[in-house]
Amino acid sequence: MDRKAESIEEYISCFSEEVQTILRKIQICIQTIAPDAIQTISYGIPTFKRDNKPLVHFAAFKNHIGFYALPEGNIAFAEKLKGYKVGKGSIQFPLNKPIPFELIEEMVQFRVEELKNSRMSKNLD
Repeated sequence: MDRKAESIEEYISCFSEEVQTILRKIQICIQTIAPDAIQTISYGIPTFKRDNKPLVHFAAFKNHIGFYALPEGNIAFAEKLKGYKVGKGSIQFPLNKPIPFELIEEMVQFRVEELKNSRMSKNLD
């Protein structure tokens, strides 16, 4: 793609059918857990936001799907993420293995709660 996608649908449409299917399933996982989240493109990749803060990001690469639940998500799920390449705020799910959609849903739920708790603690200040 020569230009950046302006929507998640436009982003997804740039990939093979197989990868599109995976990306749409991830999108549905996120929508199911956070139906009120705003869908946008941030940093050139699909992003869901709540309360104007990033909830999660995801992206497709040649050999993997990148999922970004921010550093706290990776720390909280360290045990379940063994076997995946993990960075400070990123996870790589290889395309040649089953994508762990249930784990993605758990991580999205964690981030929803994290943002909710963050908002509540700010309201108490």
